[in-house]
Amino acid sequence: MPITLEKIPGQEERVILSMGPQHPSTHGVLRMVLELDGETVVRAMYDIGYLHTGFEKSFEDKTYSQGITLTDRMDYLSPLSNNLGFCLAVEKLLDIEIPVRAQWIRVLLTELTRIQSHLVWLGTHAIDLGAMSVLLYCFRERETILHIFEMVSGQRMMTSYFRIGGLALEPPLGWLKYVEKFVKAFPARLKEYEDLLTKNPIWLKRTVGIGTLTADEAIAWGLSGPSLRGSGVDYDIRKKEPYSSYEKFDFKVSTRPEGDVYARYLVRIEEMRQSLRIVQQAMDGIPEGPIKANAPHIVLPDRESMKTSIEALIYHFKIVTEGFHPPVGEVYQAVEAPRGELGFYIVSDGSPKPFRCHVRAPSFANLQALPKMIEGRLIADVVACIGTIDIVLGEVDR
Repeated sequence: MPITLEKIPGQEERVILSMGPQHPSTHGVLRMVLELDGETVVRAMYDIGYLHTGFEKSFEDKTYSQGITLTDRMDYLSPLSNNLGFCLAVEKLLDIEIPVRAQWIRVLLTELTRIQSHLVWLGTHAIDLGAMSVLLYCFRERETILHIFEMVSGQRMMTSYFRIGGLALEPPLGWLKYVEKFVKAFPARLKEYEDLLTKNPIWLKRTVGIGTLTADEAIAWGLSGPSLRGSGVDYDIRKKEPYSSYEKFDFKVSTRPEGDVYARYLVRIEEMRQSLRIVQQAMDGIPEGPIKANAPHIVLPDRESMKTSIEALIYHFKIVTEGFHPPVGEVYQAVEAPRGELGFYIVSDGSPKPFRCHVRAPSFANLQALPKMIEGRLIADVVACIGTIDIVLGEVDR
């Protein structure tokens, strides 16, 4: 049913503006219904569902391994983070131990994912507010990261590289040289972005004091990730509930107390710097060893074993055709995705397919605070506030 704003009796006539769902600055198929007094937003409401993909229901029709491909397409800017959250949830359900080498490679690649996701955010957010050059610069560095993903998985975006029990394949020889090249070049590139924006008077006018949320308000609205830390709340799942060996890495959680658009910009800039630190540590310390858990009834055997061992061939056939049967139960696993807390709640009835799969999507939760951020602001500030929470409609309308 279409969303409308009812007129309040005795109120002066005001303009109702429908913004989106095809408006470029809504970052996808988001529709905003704005009640305006001149150019000031008096009331606001968002209308979602135009992209409705039905991912959560689709999980119930796929085996656990097949479900990984759905996670890629949910938040299409951070597919490896989605892969990781889903795989960790199923691995918790199965109670299997992942080799340390696979854990470290997962960390390295998900931090590169965080950087490339923030680069898309920074470039699009900047162009929303009139700074076109930044978009071109950011996509220059993003291409380098996507090239690394393509080397490792064969795909630039929809990677499906993390698998239940480890990784799909051993990374190719020499891939770390490309990672090292990026790590050495990126600090100078990051400085270029900051030189263009951080003290730019136009950027400051468009971001400082706009879309302000206090720490209590951010918590009350269920925000997470940079949107929460930009209001001064020191909460990062990588620190609070470490997973995939994150407790072994040295990095700082970036926070800012101001709670406005500019603070969230600074948080993400610093996050890219910290992610680079983690990538460097992971690259220097990746241990030797297997990349898959020793669980032949769950993890596909390697090609050589499949062609030389009848037992491995049988396991391969049964896993591909039937899937595996996890124990009856339910689990919740959250990871720190680029947009915030990405959680997978899975209910198993013992069959090869999830009985229920619900996703705690950070874009969906963070979007709740948008009316609070824009009411009382100008129309131009609506654009800044939509950009600052960095929504991806694929996981909003999952």
